[in-house]
Amino acid sequence: MSPGRLTRPPPRLRRGEQSEATAEISEDGRPAFWPLQPFASAIPSGRVMRTQIAVFFSLLFAVARSNAVDIETPKNQPVEITSTGETRYEDGVAIARDNVAIHVGDTDIYADLARYDSQRHEISAEGHVRIYREDKFYLAEHGTYNLDTKEIHAETVRSSSDPYFVNAEKFVNFSDGRSVVENGDFTTADSANPDFHFHAHKVRIYENDRVVFQNVTFYIGKVPVFWWPYLYQSLNDAFSFSISPAYLSSWGPSLLSQITFPITDQIKGRVRLDYRARRGAAIGFDAEMNYGKNDTSYFNLRTYFIDDQNPELNQTSVPRGNIGSARYRVTVEDRTNFTSDIYGIADITKLSDAYVMEDFYQSEFRINPVPDNVVAITKTNPIYTLTAIARFQANSFFQQTERLPEVVLDIPRTPIFGSPIFYQGETGIADLHRNFASGSGFEDYESWRVDTFHQFLYPNTYFGWLSIVPRAGFRATYYNQTRDLGKTLFTPSGDPLVPTFIVPDDTPLHLDGDTTRTVFNAGVEASFKISRAWEQAQSSALGLDGLRHVIQPFTNFSWVSDPGLNPAEILQFDRIEPTTKLRPIDFPEFTSIDSIDRWTIWRVGVRNRLETRRDDSNITWFELDTYFDVNFKNPYDRTSYSNLFNTVRFNPLPWASFAVDSQVPAFDKGFTEVNTNVTVQPISNLQLNFGHRFLNDNPFFLNSSLFTFGGYYRINDNWGVAVQEQYEATSGLLEQQRYAVYRDLSSWVASLGAIVRNNNGVNEYGVLLTFTLKAFPKFGFDLNFDPGGAGQN
Repeated sequence: MSPGRLTRPPPRLRRGEQSEATAEISEDGRPAFWPLQPFASAIPSGRVMRTQIAVFFSLLFAVARSNAVDIETPKNQPVEITSTGETRYEDGVAIARDNVAIHVGDTDIYADLARYDSQRHEISAEGHVRIYREDKFYLAEHGTYNLDTKEIHAETVRSSSDPYFVNAEKFVNFSDGRSVVENGDFTTADSANPDFHFHAHKVRIYENDRVVFQNVTFYIGKVPVFWWPYLYQSLNDAFSFSISPAYLSSWGPSLLSQITFPITDQIKGRVRLDYRARRGAAIGFDAEMNYGKNDTSYFNLRTYFIDDQNPELNQTSVPRGNIGSARYRVTVEDRTNFTSDIYGIADITKLSDAYVMEDFYQSEFRINPVPDNVVAITKTNPIYTLTAIARFQANSFFQQTERLPEVVLDIPRTPIFGSPIFYQGETGIADLHRNFASGSGFEDYESWRVDTFHQFLYPNTYFGWLSIVPRAGFRATYYNQTRDLGKTLFTPSGDPLVPTFIVPDDTPLHLDGDTTRTVFNAGVEASFKISRAWEQAQSSALGLDGLRHVIQPFTNFSWVSDPGLNPAEILQFDRIEPTTKLRPIDFPEFTSIDSIDRWTIWRVGVRNRLETRRDDSNITWFELDTYFDVNFKNPYDRTSYSNLFNTVRFNPLPWASFAVDSQVPAFDKGFTEVNTNVTVQPISNLQLNFGHRFLNDNPFFLNSSLFTFGGYYRINDNWGVAVQEQYEATSGLLEQQRYAVYRDLSSWVASLGAIVRNNNGVNEYGVLLTFTLKAFPKFGFDLNFDPGGAGQN
């Protein structure tokens, strides 16, 4: 049994205050006495008796006789002994009984019986022994303390040293903070009956650093759960253990568990043991390592293996091909800082099939359905960045544009020899391969590409308020393979929002020779600001403490020359991807190198900001950005005018925010998109959020009117509830419902949740019960509930 939190007795009074018999052994080895406050009031004992006057005189007599004894004590470290019972001094040993209190340096010792050996400089205490040193506490039946080495030896001991507690048969604490425990229990639970503990035959504790266990068993309550021959636990990192009973339609009844533990100071491991009734058993191991100078480099490994008993199970409306039963995921993430200006990265994921992430890592799948595979090394410099990249197709069932390799030299805006003219450029060479997914029937293609871009800018401010930045540039790109349009038959899209040069992937491939494309670009940006302040604008209800209105009109004119060939001739690697946003019209921000075509575009807009003071700083109370494009020639939007874009941000109070991103075809044909988000916290324990996404008539995406609603309510310190709903109005489907209840159990956090998904008519149900063990000393519990990703994040 491990102890609960124990507190230190009241501090001793100053010299000269009334007390029981007190002895101090001075630096010269001669005992001395003076009155101190009695410890009877500070020490819980039912046998406290006030010392008689005769005892005090007999003690004086004993001291007088001891003058002839050669007693050594540590220099500048007197030993004070106080008791309410018999106190005597024999053969160089001071002995005290009943409610004994000893003070030496930064250590206080309390016991029923104590001896101080002046020759060995050692204090021995018996019976209800309590030892306090700095912020540490030890409770034992017998203990010794050496004044020279500051070592503490104790038997049948309990100790408290935040954030952990120890209960052991034998315990040794050294002056440097190290401790050795034999046959002991170790826990962070601040309770007389802890929810969990480790029992080890031997434990070595390095204060504020680490704990090393030998022959250790992990218990939940009194039930043994796991055994290790050796376990390393950092006191500076998190340890957590979670058990999650779950149910998901595609899993059946399941049990998900994981334990996270440091392996060394720089390496933390996590083991996953899962069982799904409809799928089978699964095991995973993750590792996180910091290394290199100041531990700034890191390596992360994630592995998961399952012998899937029903790999054909599919809770979506999208058909699948044959999938084997041996399914896995292996991910490596690394960043190595070789020097202060050279670093390398690696991001590699190998999957058994295209659906393993969707089936077992649903939360991660929704964010990143196609993991990347790239290795790169970068050299940074104040005036340039040099990067070498290798991107490859590790999973043949996903489409991938391989770069084997690509080397790019990037020079940001840099003044030329201190002049007002700036230069920026980008030059790269790449061996490019576009590999389609296996079984797609599309033809892969490849080409070497050498691309170089150079641009000059002349930023300046006129009249003290007008910023104008003209620019002019040149780009040349060489390809050793192109498409022969004379033999390629395809019909360009008639939709003005779809570029005419896009060749469908299923078009037969006919290759031509090499070519070089050259383009010139020019343009000018301009903007200015005007503002006005209203100090009389005061409203606590609207969060106003003065108001300043800032207006910033801006414009950007961009021209790109005719490249001399149809972009359809260029094999598309860095290509145009569907999006609802306006594309960049400047280089090098426009990164679709292989889709460059002639354009003349004028972007016009105005920014409005209302600023106020809050918490001793200026904040944006309201913001409105309005802009659109005038398309004199735009190969990506063949209408005369783009949609009218408006971005609204409103933060009237610290607990309320409102945002709307919209675009409407105000001047010409187009599509409509309106995204709205509202977040409020009307009371300290309640947070609500509402969102709506509306999309209509976009040629690349389905029409949508998606409503989302969610909230979290903290009932009290121990209970909380959460809800989230997602409804698609165009199909009339309540696509997702999520409900969860959270309970804080002191050492554990428990959550019970349910989820219902409607995947275009295919329903999926899930229930999850999670117990998460809090860490050393705290474990950040994620309030996101997802049975499909439980234990996998």
